[in-house]
Amino acid sequence: MRFKLDLQMFSGEKTEKATPKKRQETRKKGQVAKSMEVSGAAILLTCFMCFVIFGDFYKERITYAFTDIFMHRLTMDVTIPNVMSMFGQLGIQILIILAPVFAAGVIVGILVNYLQVGFLLTGEGLTPKFNKLDPIKGFKNILSMKSIVELLKSVLKMLIIGFLVYNILWGAKDQFARLSHLTSEGILTFAAEMTKKLGLNIGIALFVLAILDYMYQKYEYEKNIRMSKQDIKDEYKKMEGDPLIKGKIRERQRRMAMQRMMQEIPNADVIITNPTHFAVALKYDGNEMDAPQVLAKGADHVALRIREIAKDNGIMLMENKPLARALFQRAEIGDSIPADLFQAVAEVLAYVYNLKGRNKPSGNRRHRNQ
Repeated sequence: MRFKLDLQMFSGEKTEKATPKKRQETRKKGQVAKSMEVSGAAILLTCFMCFVIFGDFYKERITYAFTDIFMHRLTMDVTIPNVMSMFGQLGIQILIILAPVFAAGVIVGILVNYLQVGFLLTGEGLTPKFNKLDPIKGFKNILSMKSIVELLKSVLKMLIIGFLVYNILWGAKDQFARLSHLTSEGILTFAAEMTKKLGLNIGIALFVLAILDYMYQKYEYEKNIRMSKQDIKDEYKKMEGDPLIKGKIRERQRRMAMQRMMQEIPNADVIITNPTHFAVALKYDGNEMDAPQVLAKGADHVALRIREIAKDNGIMLMENKPLARALFQRAEIGDSIPADLFQAVAEVLAYVYNLKGRNKPSGNRRHRNQ
């Protein structure tokens, strides 16, 4: 009893990898392996790389904006049209300055998300779920392992950022001491260099952490979608159909096929019997058929039913044990008889036609001569 219970517990453990169908279902629900840290770190790193690449462009534009204010705007008449015009031109300059960063950030954000999860559009996450308002579940989520991991990640990020900022600023302490001797342009150049250095170093560090976080999210995702062996069996049953239902469908198909076969027996020319074990119904029309065809066949109780229908409809029964067995084993319903049985069947049909007072069709002569 204890062994049986342990076996049941083991079969319920989710130890198997998720099937493609389970992965597709979870994907439709918006559950994918994705790290938000990758997107944030990639965008941050891209923005500071834009500052490095377009440094001269930013310098030129910012200098032009300040120069325009100090040289042309201080002496202008303070009127509503002049003020509106000034702010409009400043807004255009700011948009031009920020355009490369915004464009690069949007492109990289879309690209990184696509590389992580591909194209995914679902409204599952927007559907309100009132069970999330449960305070008990909310308290459990606060103390869950996922929350602890997120806290540790945040602490680790802050430690790394703090270390990088301290290391870089401490390394430039001598330059900070000489700032009072620099011109305004030199101070701005130093500030720009320090900003780029801090941004690139922090961006690279956060991107490395984001890659590790993505690997962790991938592991958690695979762990959460694991299936038990019973889950896989249940899914297989749903995909392939319940064996009991499939068996009933096959049984019904067999009954329908049997019914159609029995309906064709009155059209037969002769029933060749074993006499008790096999029965084969044959029909031949020289104008439409190249060879006699099998309309119905059966063994045991099916053969008995074929004989009963034949008697009710006046179809002649011919006993020929070797021929009945050969036709039953080698010919399928609706098929022509095998070529090596043409002679034997032609003789049976000729005998039947003579008893009925009919002339044998030319087609039988041809097969007999063959």
